[in-house]
Amino acid sequence: MVRALNRLSASGVKAASVGKHADGGGLWLVKREDGGAQWVLRVTTHGRRREMGLGAYPDCSLKEAREVADQWRAVARQGLDPIKERERQRREAARNIHMLGDIALDAFNSRKAELKGDGKAGRWFSPLELHVLPKLGKVPVADIDQKDIRDTLAPIWHTKADTARKAMNRLGIVMRHAAALGLEVDLQATEKAKALLGKQRHTVQNVPAMNWRDVPAFYQSLDGGSITELALRLLILTAVRSYPLRFLHLDQIEGDVWTIPAAAMKGRLGTTSDFRVPLSAEAQSVIAEARKFARDGFLFPGMKRGVISDMTMTALMDRRGLKERPHGFRSSFRDWTAEATNTPQDVAETCLGHVTGGAVERAYRRTDFLEQRRALMERWGSFIANKAQCNVEKMRKSGSETTTY
Repeated sequence: MVRALNRLSASGVKAASVGKHADGGGLWLVKREDGGAQWVLRVTTHGRRREMGLGAYPDCSLKEAREVADQWRAVARQGLDPIKERERQRREAARNIHMLGDIALDAFNSRKAELKGDGKAGRWFSPLELHVLPKLGKVPVADIDQKDIRDTLAPIWHTKADTARKAMNRLGIVMRHAAALGLEVDLQATEKAKALLGKQRHTVQNVPAMNWRDVPAFYQSLDGGSITELALRLLILTAVRSYPLRFLHLDQIEGDVWTIPAAAMKGRLGTTSDFRVPLSAEAQSVIAEARKFARDGFLFPGMKRGVISDMTMTALMDRRGLKERPHGFRSSFRDWTAEATNTPQDVAETCLGHVTGGAVERAYRRTDFLEQRRALMERWGSFIANKAQCNVEKMRKSGSETTTY
Protein backbone atom coordinates (compact mmCIF):
# COMPACT_ATOMS: atom_id res chain seq x y z
CA MET A 1 0.00 0.00 0.00
CA VAL A 2 2.99 2.22 0.53
CA ARG A 3 3.79 1.98 -3.17
CA ALA A 4 0.17 2.76 -4.14
CA LEU A 5 1.16 6.34 -5.01
CA ASN A 6 3.85 7.79 -7.28
CA ARG A 7 4.44 4.66 -9.36
CA LEU A 8 5.56 6.57 -12.45
CA SER A 9 8.83 8.38 -13.06
CA ALA A 10 9.52 11.37 -15.29
CA SER A 11 11.58 9.23 -17.68
CA GLY A 12 8.96 6.47 -17.65
CA VAL A 13 6.22 8.94 -18.54
CA LYS A 14 8.29 10.29 -21.43
CA ALA A 15 8.89 6.78 -22.80
CA ALA A 16 5.40 5.42 -22.06
CA SER A 17 3.72 3.32 -24.71
CA VAL A 18 0.20 3.75 -26.04
CA GLY A 19 -2.36 2.92 -23.36
CA LYS A 20 -3.20 3.74 -19.74
CA HIS A 21 -0.53 3.99 -17.05
CA ALA A 22 -1.40 4.27 -13.34
CA ASP A 23 0.55 6.54 -11.01
CA GLY A 24 -1.59 5.49 -8.05
CA GLY A 25 -4.34 7.15 -6.07
CA GLY A 26 -6.55 7.32 -9.15
CA LEU A 27 -4.07 9.35 -11.26
CA TRP A 28 -3.56 7.94 -14.77
CA LEU A 29 -1.56 8.88 -17.83
CA VAL A 30 -3.44 8.08 -21.02
CA LYS A 31 -1.13 7.84 -24.02
CA ARG A 32 -2.78 8.10 -27.44
CA GLU A 33 -1.73 6.61 -30.75
CA ASP A 34 -1.12 10.05 -32.22
CA GLY A 35 1.64 10.59 -29.63
CA GLY A 36 -0.35 12.90 -27.39
CA ALA A 37 -1.05 12.17 -23.73
CA GLN A 38 -3.55 13.28 -21.09
CA TRP A 39 -3.62 13.18 -17.31
CA VAL A 40 -6.86 11.77 -15.85
CA LEU A 41 -7.94 11.54 -12.20
CA ARG A 42 -10.44 8.91 -11.14
CA VAL A 43 -12.35 9.50 -7.91
CA THR A 44 -15.51 8.10 -6.37
CA THR A 45 -18.14 10.52 -4.98
CA HIS A 46 -21.64 9.62 -3.83
CA GLY A 47 -21.07 6.05 -5.07
CA ARG A 48 -20.23 7.18 -8.59
CA ARG A 49 -16.84 6.95 -10.29
CA ARG A 50 -15.86 10.23 -11.90
CA GLU A 51 -13.05 10.91 -14.32
CA MET A 52 -11.71 14.44 -14.73
CA GLY A 53 -9.01 15.65 -17.04
CA LEU A 54 -6.11 17.42 -15.37
CA GLY A 55 -4.28 18.61 -18.47
CA ALA A 56 -2.20 17.44 -21.40
CA TYR A 57 1.32 16.04 -21.14
CA PRO A 58 3.98 17.48 -21.47
CA ASP A 59 2.34 20.88 -20.80
CA CYS A 60 1.38 19.45 -17.43
CA SER A 61 4.35 17.58 -15.97
CA LEU A 62 4.21 14.53 -13.73
CA LYS A 63 4.97 16.67 -10.69
CA GLU A 64 2.24 19.20 -11.56
CA ALA A 65 -0.27 16.44 -12.26
CA ARG A 66 0.36 14.91 -8.81
CA GLU A 67 -0.10 18.31 -7.10
CA VAL A 68 -3.37 18.96 -8.89
CA ALA A 69 -4.56 15.41 -8.19
CA ASP A 70 -3.88 15.93 -4.46
CA GLN A 71 -6.07 19.08 -4.49
CA TRP A 72 -9.03 17.33 -6.12
CA ARG A 73 -8.71 14.22 -3.96
CA ALA A 74 -9.07 16.51 -0.95
CA VAL A 75 -12.25 17.96 -2.48
CA ALA A 76 -13.62 14.46 -3.02
CA ARG A 77 -12.88 13.55 0.63
CA GLN A 78 -15.14 16.45 1.62
CA GLY A 79 -18.01 14.73 -0.16
CA LEU A 80 -17.99 17.12 -3.13
CA ASP A 81 -17.96 16.20 -6.78
CA PRO A 82 -14.60 17.56 -8.00
CA ILE A 83 -15.85 18.05 -11.58
CA LYS A 84 -18.85 20.10 -10.46
CA GLU A 85 -16.73 22.00 -7.98
CA ARG A 86 -14.26 22.91 -10.73
CA GLU A 87 -17.13 24.13 -12.93
CA ARG A 88 -18.43 26.20 -10.03
CA GLN A 89 -15.02 27.77 -9.51
CA ARG A 90 -14.75 28.56 -13.21
CA ARG A 91 -18.13 30.27 -13.16
CA GLU A 92 -17.06 32.22 -10.09
CA ALA A 93 -13.90 33.34 -11.86
CA ALA A 94 -15.82 34.24 -15.01
CA ARG A 95 -18.31 36.22 -12.98
CA ASN A 96 -15.57 38.48 -11.72
CA ILE A 97 -14.59 39.32 -15.29
CA HIS A 98 -18.04 40.41 -16.44
CA MET A 99 -18.44 43.82 -14.84
CA LEU A 100 -21.71 45.69 -15.26
CA GLY A 101 -19.98 48.48 -17.19
CA ASP A 102 -18.70 46.06 -19.82
CA ILE A 103 -22.05 44.29 -20.17
CA ALA A 104 -23.88 47.63 -20.41
CA LEU A 105 -21.62 48.77 -23.22
CA ASP A 106 -22.05 45.45 -25.04
CA ALA A 107 -25.83 45.71 -24.68
CA PHE A 108 -25.75 49.25 -26.07
CA ASN A 109 -23.62 48.25 -29.05
CA SER A 110 -25.91 45.33 -29.86
CA ARG A 111 -28.91 47.68 -29.95
CA LYS A 112 -27.45 50.55 -31.94
CA ALA A 113 -29.20 49.43 -35.12
CA GLU A 114 -32.56 49.79 -33.33
CA LEU A 115 -31.82 53.31 -32.09
CA LYS A 116 -32.31 56.57 -33.91
CA GLY A 117 -29.10 57.54 -35.69
CA ASP A 118 -27.42 54.36 -34.38
CA GLY A 119 -27.53 55.84 -30.89
CA LYS A 120 -24.96 58.52 -31.73
CA ALA A 121 -26.79 61.12 -29.64
CA GLY A 122 -26.10 58.95 -26.60
CA ARG A 123 -29.56 59.30 -25.10
CA TRP A 124 -30.06 55.56 -24.65
CA PHE A 125 -26.80 55.10 -22.78
CA SER A 126 -26.61 58.39 -20.87
CA PRO A 127 -29.03 57.45 -18.00
CA LEU A 128 -26.78 54.47 -17.25
CA GLU A 129 -23.57 56.37 -17.77
CA LEU A 130 -24.57 59.24 -15.51
CA HIS A 131 -26.56 57.57 -12.73
CA VAL A 132 -25.77 53.83 -12.59
CA LEU A 133 -22.28 53.03 -13.83
CA PRO A 134 -20.39 55.47 -11.54
CA LYS A 135 -21.52 53.32 -8.59
CA LEU A 136 -22.09 49.87 -10.10
CA GLY A 137 -19.97 49.86 -13.26
CA LYS A 138 -17.13 47.84 -11.69
CA VAL A 139 -19.40 45.41 -9.86
CA PRO A 140 -19.74 41.89 -11.33
CA VAL A 141 -23.15 41.76 -12.95
CA ALA A 142 -23.91 38.45 -11.19
CA ASP A 143 -23.47 40.15 -7.80
CA ILE A 144 -25.95 42.96 -8.42
CA ASP A 145 -29.20 42.70 -6.46
CA GLN A 146 -32.23 44.87 -5.77
CA LYS A 147 -30.58 46.58 -2.80
CA ASP A 148 -27.67 47.72 -4.95
CA ILE A 149 -30.07 49.15 -7.52
CA ARG A 150 -32.22 50.79 -4.86
CA ASP A 151 -29.26 52.49 -3.22
CA THR A 152 -27.98 53.68 -6.60
CA LEU A 153 -31.21 55.22 -7.90
CA ALA A 154 -32.74 56.37 -4.60
CA PRO A 155 -31.15 59.88 -4.80
CA ILE A 156 -32.98 60.65 -8.08
CA TRP A 157 -36.03 58.38 -7.80
CA HIS A 158 -38.38 61.24 -6.88
CA THR A 159 -36.41 64.35 -7.85
CA LYS A 160 -35.57 63.19 -11.40
CA ALA A 161 -38.32 60.66 -11.88
CA ASP A 162 -38.23 60.42 -15.65
CA THR A 163 -34.45 60.00 -15.75
CA ALA A 164 -34.60 57.42 -12.95
CA ARG A 165 -37.30 55.50 -14.80
CA LYS A 166 -35.18 55.42 -17.95
CA ALA A 167 -32.12 54.30 -15.99
CA MET A 168 -34.12 51.48 -14.40
CA ASN A 169 -35.48 50.44 -17.79
CA ARG A 170 -32.03 50.40 -19.39
CA LEU A 171 -30.60 48.46 -16.45
CA GLY A 172 -33.30 45.82 -16.90
CA ILE A 173 -32.29 45.46 -20.55
CA VAL A 174 -28.64 45.10 -19.54
CA MET A 175 -29.49 42.36 -17.02
CA ARG A 176 -31.44 40.45 -19.68
CA HIS A 177 -28.49 40.87 -22.04
CA ALA A 178 -26.20 39.38 -19.39
CA ALA A 179 -28.54 36.41 -19.00
CA ALA A 180 -28.51 35.90 -22.77
CA LEU A 181 -24.71 35.74 -22.59
CA GLY A 182 -25.06 32.82 -20.18
CA LEU A 183 -24.27 34.72 -16.98
CA GLU A 184 -26.13 34.01 -13.76
CA VAL A 185 -28.06 37.17 -12.93
CA ASP A 186 -31.24 38.03 -11.05
CA LEU A 187 -33.67 39.01 -13.82
CA GLN A 188 -36.16 40.26 -11.22
CA ALA A 189 -33.69 42.61 -9.55
CA THR A 190 -35.03 45.78 -11.19
CA GLU A 191 -38.66 44.92 -10.36
CA LYS A 192 -37.69 44.17 -6.77
CA ALA A 193 -35.80 47.47 -6.63
CA LYS A 194 -38.92 49.32 -7.80
CA ALA A 195 -40.87 47.73 -4.96
CA LEU A 196 -38.22 48.88 -2.48
CA LEU A 197 -38.14 52.42 -3.90
CA GLY A 198 -41.91 52.83 -3.91
CA LYS A 199 -44.18 54.81 -6.20
CA GLN A 200 -42.60 57.94 -7.62
CA ARG A 201 -44.02 61.18 -6.22
CA HIS A 202 -42.86 63.31 -9.10
CA THR A 203 -45.48 64.05 -11.75
CA VAL A 204 -44.12 64.16 -15.28
CA GLN A 205 -44.94 67.50 -16.86
CA ASN A 206 -45.65 68.05 -20.52
CA VAL A 207 -43.27 70.13 -22.60
CA PRO A 208 -44.44 73.78 -22.33
CA ALA A 209 -46.25 74.72 -25.54
CA MET A 210 -47.27 78.05 -26.99
CA ASN A 211 -50.98 78.69 -27.44
CA TRP A 212 -51.73 78.25 -31.13
CA ARG A 213 -53.25 81.73 -31.27
CA ASP A 214 -49.87 83.20 -30.28
CA VAL A 215 -47.83 81.26 -32.84
CA PRO A 216 -48.32 83.68 -35.79
CA ALA A 217 -46.86 86.64 -33.87
CA PHE A 218 -43.89 84.59 -32.69
CA TYR A 219 -43.29 83.07 -36.10
CA GLN A 220 -43.26 86.46 -37.78
CA SER A 221 -40.82 87.80 -35.18
CA LEU A 222 -38.24 85.29 -36.46
CA ASP A 223 -37.21 87.68 -39.21
CA GLY A 224 -33.46 87.96 -38.66
CA GLY A 225 -32.58 85.43 -41.34
CA SER A 226 -30.19 83.48 -39.08
CA ILE A 227 -29.81 79.73 -39.46
CA THR A 228 -31.39 79.18 -36.04
CA GLU A 229 -34.42 81.33 -36.86
CA LEU A 230 -34.90 79.59 -40.20
CA ALA A 231 -34.65 76.17 -38.53
CA LEU A 232 -37.22 77.15 -35.90
CA ARG A 233 -39.55 78.54 -38.59
CA LEU A 234 -39.40 75.28 -40.54
CA LEU A 235 -39.91 73.31 -37.32
CA ILE A 236 -43.12 75.25 -36.68
CA LEU A 237 -44.34 74.95 -40.26
CA THR A 238 -43.83 71.19 -40.51
CA ALA A 239 -44.68 70.16 -36.90
CA VAL A 240 -41.84 67.61 -36.94
CA ARG A 241 -39.46 66.75 -34.11
CA SER A 242 -36.14 68.55 -33.89
CA TYR A 243 -33.94 65.54 -34.70
CA PRO A 244 -35.08 64.93 -38.29
CA LEU A 245 -35.21 68.68 -38.89
CA ARG A 246 -31.65 69.27 -37.67
CA PHE A 247 -30.42 66.41 -39.85
CA LEU A 248 -32.46 67.44 -42.87
CA HIS A 249 -30.39 66.60 -45.96
CA LEU A 250 -31.12 68.30 -49.27
CA ASP A 251 -31.45 64.98 -51.09
CA GLN A 252 -34.45 64.21 -48.84
CA ILE A 253 -36.43 66.97 -50.54
CA GLU A 254 -38.14 66.36 -53.86
CA GLY A 255 -40.52 69.03 -55.05
CA ASP A 256 -42.94 69.85 -52.26
CA VAL A 257 -42.30 66.65 -50.29
CA TRP A 258 -39.64 66.05 -47.66
CA THR A 259 -39.05 62.33 -47.01
CA ILE A 260 -37.68 61.56 -43.56
CA PRO A 261 -35.89 58.17 -43.33
CA ALA A 262 -37.65 55.71 -41.03
CA ALA A 263 -34.51 55.47 -38.84
CA ALA A 264 -34.82 59.16 -37.97
CA MET A 265 -38.43 58.89 -36.83
CA LYS A 266 -39.59 58.34 -33.26
CA GLY A 267 -42.97 57.05 -32.16
CA ARG A 268 -43.64 54.97 -35.29
CA LEU A 269 -43.41 51.48 -33.78
CA GLY A 270 -45.02 48.93 -36.03
CA THR A 271 -43.80 50.48 -39.28
CA THR A 272 -40.46 50.68 -41.04
CA SER A 273 -41.68 53.12 -43.70
CA ASP A 274 -40.11 56.47 -44.43
CA PHE A 275 -42.28 59.44 -43.50
CA ARG A 276 -43.37 61.95 -46.12
CA VAL A 277 -43.85 65.56 -45.02
CA PRO A 278 -45.80 67.83 -47.40
CA LEU A 279 -44.14 71.24 -47.67
CA SER A 280 -46.38 74.28 -47.82
CA ALA A 281 -45.46 77.27 -49.98
CA GLU A 282 -44.21 79.03 -46.85
CA ALA A 283 -42.07 76.02 -45.88
CA GLN A 284 -40.55 75.87 -49.36
CA SER A 285 -39.75 79.57 -49.09
CA VAL A 286 -37.91 79.00 -45.80
CA ILE A 287 -35.95 76.10 -47.30
CA ALA A 288 -34.95 78.23 -50.28
CA GLU A 289 -33.68 80.94 -47.93
CA ALA A 290 -31.78 78.41 -45.80
CA ARG A 291 -29.98 76.79 -48.77
CA LYS A 292 -27.29 79.47 -48.62
CA PHE A 293 -26.20 78.00 -45.26
CA ALA A 294 -26.12 74.37 -46.49
CA ARG A 295 -22.89 72.45 -45.97
CA ASP A 296 -22.13 68.84 -46.82
CA GLY A 297 -25.71 68.54 -47.98
CA PHE A 298 -27.20 69.46 -44.58
CA LEU A 299 -29.61 72.40 -44.60
CA PHE A 300 -28.84 73.46 -41.02
CA PRO A 301 -25.12 72.83 -40.37
CA GLY A 302 -23.40 73.61 -37.09
CA MET A 303 -20.89 76.40 -36.62
CA LYS A 304 -17.82 74.18 -37.11
CA ARG A 305 -19.05 70.72 -38.07
CA GLY A 306 -22.09 68.47 -38.13
CA VAL A 307 -25.49 70.09 -37.69
CA ILE A 308 -26.95 72.58 -35.23
CA SER A 309 -27.28 71.19 -31.72
CA ASP A 310 -30.47 70.13 -30.03
CA MET A 311 -30.31 73.17 -27.74
CA THR A 312 -29.78 75.85 -30.38
CA MET A 313 -33.47 76.62 -30.93
CA THR A 314 -34.23 76.26 -27.22
CA ALA A 315 -31.54 78.84 -26.42
CA LEU A 316 -33.15 81.28 -28.87
CA MET A 317 -36.48 80.97 -27.05
CA ASP A 318 -34.72 81.39 -23.71
CA ARG A 319 -33.18 84.62 -24.92
CA ARG A 320 -36.68 85.80 -25.80
CA GLY A 321 -37.74 85.15 -22.21
CA LEU A 322 -40.11 82.35 -23.22
CA LYS A 323 -40.78 79.28 -21.08
CA GLU A 324 -42.18 77.38 -24.09
CA ARG A 325 -39.94 74.85 -25.87
CA PRO A 326 -39.51 74.16 -29.61
CA HIS A 327 -40.99 70.67 -29.21
CA GLY A 328 -44.15 72.30 -27.89
CA PHE A 329 -45.04 73.64 -31.34
CA ARG A 330 -46.19 70.14 -32.23
CA SER A 331 -48.79 70.52 -29.49
CA SER A 332 -49.64 74.01 -30.76
CA PHE A 333 -50.30 72.58 -34.21
CA ARG A 334 -52.37 69.70 -32.83
CA ASP A 335 -54.51 72.05 -30.76
CA TRP A 336 -55.04 74.25 -33.81
CA THR A 337 -56.25 71.29 -35.87
CA ALA A 338 -58.66 70.32 -33.08
CA GLU A 339 -60.03 73.79 -32.31
CA ALA A 340 -59.84 75.64 -35.61
CA THR A 341 -60.39 72.93 -38.23
CA ASN A 342 -62.51 69.85 -38.87
CA THR A 343 -59.53 67.61 -39.51
CA PRO A 344 -60.14 63.87 -38.96
CA GLN A 345 -58.08 62.46 -36.10
CA ASP A 346 -56.16 60.01 -38.30
CA VAL A 347 -55.03 62.83 -40.58
CA ALA A 348 -54.04 65.12 -37.69
CA GLU A 349 -52.08 62.36 -35.93
CA THR A 350 -50.33 61.34 -39.13
CA CYS A 351 -49.17 64.95 -39.55
CA LEU A 352 -47.27 64.46 -36.29
CA GLY A 353 -45.78 61.18 -37.50
CA HIS A 354 -47.87 59.14 -35.07
CA VAL A 355 -48.97 55.62 -35.96
CA THR A 356 -52.70 55.16 -35.42
CA GLY A 357 -54.86 52.04 -35.26
CA GLY A 358 -53.95 48.44 -34.49
CA ALA A 359 -51.66 46.19 -36.48
CA VAL A 360 -54.52 44.63 -38.47
CA GLU A 361 -56.04 48.01 -39.30
CA ARG A 362 -52.66 49.33 -40.45
CA ALA A 363 -52.12 46.24 -42.58
CA TYR A 364 -55.21 47.12 -44.63
CA ARG A 365 -54.86 50.91 -44.51
CA ARG A 366 -51.95 51.72 -46.78
CA THR A 367 -52.48 55.47 -47.17
CA ASP A 368 -50.47 58.16 -45.39
CA PHE A 369 -53.13 60.81 -46.18
CA LEU A 370 -50.57 62.83 -48.14
CA GLU A 371 -53.09 64.91 -50.12
CA GLN A 372 -55.22 65.68 -47.07
CA ARG A 373 -52.10 66.60 -45.12
CA ARG A 374 -50.81 68.75 -47.97
CA ALA A 375 -53.97 70.87 -47.85
CA LEU A 376 -53.87 71.05 -44.04
CA MET A 377 -50.20 72.08 -43.88
CA GLU A 378 -50.80 74.72 -46.53
CA ARG A 379 -53.59 76.12 -44.38
CA TRP A 380 -51.34 76.03 -41.29
CA GLY A 381 -48.56 77.83 -43.16
CA SER A 382 -50.93 80.54 -44.35
CA PHE A 383 -52.31 80.98 -40.84
CA ILE A 384 -48.99 81.53 -39.07
CA ALA A 385 -47.38 83.60 -41.85
CA ASN A 386 -50.41 85.88 -42.32
CA LYS A 387 -49.52 89.32 -40.99
CA ALA A 388 -53.17 90.34 -41.00
CA GLN A 389 -53.83 87.40 -38.69
CA CYS A 390 -51.08 88.67 -36.39
CA ASN A 391 -52.70 92.13 -36.21
CA VAL A 392 -56.09 90.58 -35.38
CA GLU A 393 -54.44 88.63 -32.59
CA LYS A 394 -52.95 91.81 -31.13
CA MET A 395 -56.40 93.39 -31.14
CA ARG A 396 -57.85 90.32 -29.43
CA LYS A 397 -55.25 90.50 -26.67
CA SER A 398 -55.93 94.20 -26.11
CA GLY A 399 -59.62 93.41 -25.60
CA SER A 400 -60.82 95.60 -28.48
CA GLU A 401 -62.15 92.69 -30.47
CA THR A 402 -63.32 89.14 -29.88
CA THR A 403 -62.31 86.76 -32.61
CA THR A 404 -63.68 83.31 -33.42
CA TYR A 405 -61.33 80.91 -35.18
